[in-house]
Amino acid sequence: MLPLFVLLYISVTLLLGLLASTLVKTSKDYILAGRKLPLYMATFVAFATWFGSETVLGASSVMAKEGLIGVMQDPFGAALCLILVGLFFAKPLYRMNLLTIGDFYRVVYGRKVEIVASIMMVFSYFGWIAAQMVAIGIVLQLLLKVPSELGIFIGFGVVLFYTFLGGMWAISLTDFLQTIMIVIGLIAVLYEVSSNFSQLLPVLSSQPPEYYRLFPQLELRDVLLYISAWITIGLGSIPQQDVFQRVMSSRSERVAVLSTILGGFMYLTIALMPLVLAVFARVKYPELLDIDPQLMLPTMIMEHTSLPVKILFFGALLSAIMSTASAAVLAPASLLSENLIRPYFKGLSDRGFLWLTRLCVVVVSVISLFFALSGESIYELVGSSSALSLVSLFVPLVAGLYFKDSKPASALVSMLSGFFVWVFLEYALKSEFALLSGLSASVVSYIIFSLPWKR
Repeated sequence: MLPLFVLLYISVTLLLGLLASTLVKTSKDYILAGRKLPLYMATFVAFATWFGSETVLGASSVMAKEGLIGVMQDPFGAALCLILVGLFFAKPLYRMNLLTIGDFYRVVYGRKVEIVASIMMVFSYFGWIAAQMVAIGIVLQLLLKVPSELGIFIGFGVVLFYTFLGGMWAISLTDFLQTIMIVIGLIAVLYEVSSNFSQLLPVLSSQPPEYYRLFPQLELRDVLLYISAWITIGLGSIPQQDVFQRVMSSRSERVAVLSTILGGFMYLTIALMPLVLAVFARVKYPELLDIDPQLMLPTMIMEHTSLPVKILFFGALLSAIMSTASAAVLAPASLLSENLIRPYFKGLSDRGFLWLTRLCVVVVSVISLFFALSGESIYELVGSSSALSLVSLFVPLVAGLYFKDSKPASALVSMLSGFFVWVFLEYALKSEFALLSGLSASVVSYIIFSLPWKR
């Protein structure tokens, strides 16, 4: 019965992709949903930006083992990102009327900076997309009893199909449906697991106060790692195409601002439910902590809940993963077509550009598929791509928006120095402070190379 409902849900998702394709007439329809999303839909789309495998499978397993201090990066840092975008970035970016975030770097700094920024952003997405494909493979292996590799191929095909056809319109329509599924599914699971919510307070209060601490020990190392956890997504995802697309797809400047702020608070509220479920797994089924962390929550649901709750939970889980995967595919495909390929085809029509972007969707999906089949875990895949934009792109974005004398040389040196310092410390020295060091190098080099221009 459960596999039947999973197949039915996948079929509905494919039908929504077909429906969305009828709304795509121009490249702006495909990349930005024609800038027509109303507040309620734009909010749901903003919420669905990161509510994926990391939130349900990753953060919950970390919460079960480490407590609240271990999940500062997600959901707290991720929610902070959306709120900061709404407060400080949505309005000025929306007024620029750009197609991609790569266009911002061209308008403010020139073609060379656009190329470097776009290449960095495109590469930062492959691991993230692959992580979602791996998660779909794990879920379908559990539900349909198929090999995980086949599950990855099925997830790859579904996400590619509706993203290829409908672009941002398909993502918006499916995100709307999938967000409803996520909310209903998680509430239903929590309701049953907590015995009609009656065990909610007793189970949560059974853990020591230290388990729920929000702040680190007052030691330099702990404080620096704590800051790194907050800013990895909290600041690092601000200069990213998937967030930018949410802002620019709104039908007005006001909607762009409000939807990202509301999406941030919505994300924080709903993303706490998998964390609460993790506490229940820790207290009621401690043996689950010894299995693969990625399977802790799905195993608890499969073994200890009723069929309706299983259907709702796995519908919510697939919804969360596919909504994140589709957005993550379209973002680098848009950058690849608009900022890296289109400038070499001066006479390309809008229809030609639309099909070029669809071709890039296929290319990005196939490359990500190879990453997904590489055998790495969700955490390794996400970890390999989460910090790149912070150390290279964040400083030039802020400076370009708020400092009028920003120069191309300053931006280029800032991006490259932050990137290379981070790569060297992260992969050569395995330093815990690679992220903060890379960001510091980006800030310092931008300031230094701005001084001669000011004179």
